[in-house]
Amino acid sequence: MTDREILEKLQALRRRATPVCLATIVEALGSTPRETGAKMLVCGDGTTFGSVGGGCGENAVKSAALRCLLATGRPELLEVDLTDDLGTRGGDVCGGKMRIFVEPLAP
Repeated sequence: MTDREILEKLQALRRRATPVCLATIVEALGSTPRETGAKMLVCGDGTTFGSVGGGCGENAVKSAALRCLLATGRPELLEVDLTDDLGTRGGDVCGGKMRIFVEPLAP
């Protein structure tokens, strides 16, 4: 999704008073699936829009977003290390690191 599409979806979710977090890549080092500035919305029911990279890293972001929405109510800076699984799985491994800011937004 483009930034514009993310913002339009965010506006629609807020109009419906849907609990939502905005996750934004604020730093990407090495080989990462998405670049700095990529965004993803995570709703309180676990629905997502957009992407910060997929796979295990995106699952970690989704978990952090749900924690922010349902437990703490506070933003979180998440470190995602995509080098952990190097050589342990078949398939593609990016091998970089990302810092992702996860921010709960009031409806």
